[in-house]
Amino acid sequence: QVQLVESGGGLAQSGGSLRLSCAASNYPFSNFAMGWFRQAPGKEREFVAAINWSGGNMDYADSVRGRFIVSRDSAKSTMHLEMRSLTPEDAADYYCAADLTDRGRRIANTADEYEHWGQGTQVTVSS
Repeated sequence: QVQLVESGGGLAQSGGSLRLSCAASNYPFSNFAMGWFRQAPGKEREFVAAINWSGGNMDYADSVRGRFIVSRDSAKSTMHLEMRSLTPEDAADYYCAADLTDRGRRIANTADEYEHWGQGTQVTVSS
């Protein structure tokens, strides 16, 4: 079972930046795709970004495209989410997830496709 631990959340000013990380363990890092989702209070969990097993294919939600960058570091078994030009609408709990289907060859944008989840890290954006 993939174990995932997020870090890097905190408080940012509107227009500022944050970098989230998701450290994976207990499973070969190159054998699964990964994704970021977020959930604001009173709202459904929504897709943010995803990256395939090699890091060569990514997908983004329209709301973050051009502002967020997802990447993965195989040497450290870690996925990152670089978030720029933050707005109060980006405030949420951010979760990383792992999708083992097809050994990470696909990238999915629905939460149901991901089998393993981290505990989340909170992002707050002040206006």
